[in-house]
Amino acid sequence: MLAAAIGVAGRVGRMSGEHPEPTALAAVPADADDTRGHHLRALVANPVTIALTATVAIGALVVAGTQAGFGIGAAAGAGVVLLALLVVWLLASSKAADDFYRAYAAGRGLQRLEGKSDLGPATPLLRKGDERYAEQRFDGALPGGIDGSLCLYTYEEETRDSDGNKQTTYVHFTVVLTELPETAPFVHELFCQRRLGFRFMDSMEDVFRKRQRVEHESDAVDKRFEIFTGADDDINRARQILSPTFLVWLESHSPESYAFELVAGSLVCNVKGHKKSASELDLICQASAAVARRLREEATELSGPTASGAPGVPAP
Repeated sequence: MLAAAIGVAGRVGRMSGEHPEPTALAAVPADADDTRGHHLRALVANPVTIALTATVAIGALVVAGTQAGFGIGAAAGAGVVLLALLVVWLLASSKAADDFYRAYAAGRGLQRLEGKSDLGPATPLLRKGDERYAEQRFDGALPGGIDGSLCLYTYEEETRDSDGNKQTTYVHFTVVLTELPETAPFVHELFCQRRLGFRFMDSMEDVFRKRQRVEHESDAVDKRFEIFTGADDDINRARQILSPTFLVWLESHSPESYAFELVAGSLVCNVKGHKKSASELDLICQASAAVARRLREEATELSGPTASGAPGVPAP
């Protein structure tokens, strides 16, 4: 799928008169678990880990054994060892993830922002939840040839149960953000959303929507996506974006659970979950570049002067 998406990204780039960047990318660790075994072995063999685990396990064995019998003491000691192994596993996983993200940034020539960062409220996805932030962020010229940010994005939703206890749900996405100011004059909003409901409910649901549903000719795309444009946008302009080639790309080559939002020139593409492999991160960047090029292509055509000199309408 990665190769197919890259190929279509190149075709979209050529349609817009741009040359996509070479698809050969620097080798980096395969994913965020790639070096975990190395760190796990080092931590397990560390004298401090061994001494601390042994001391606490023997203490649990002696204390529990004298109070409740040898069997309970042995279980307590084993529990300490298992807990120590769990802690070591988590530490090794954290170190491996840091190795991967650091190497990915270096291999792709991106600036990595460590720690939580704010992405701003450009589109509805980035306004969801009670708290929202990027846990990993990479800025620069992304794979596929667009300037922007690749982020592991999380928003938090807080609820309370019947006893008033607070519960927090963490919702994860991998997102690509880029700015396309040239698109703002011809379409203010365009949303390509993952389909959630049944298609026979569309007309009923649309009664309560402010945005306009964009109809098109691809039944396969309609099964995967729902596409909307702003209430005050020209729906025909949105339909022009959905060219046959672009619909084929959405149908057959866009990443699984892919979606995008365009609001006032800010494009936010996303897939569900935090992607933690180089191939997955490259894929969403390449896919987002394909979308950006298609939007730029149509914006350029619609904003160009016609034969009569009137802006905004393509020449016949």
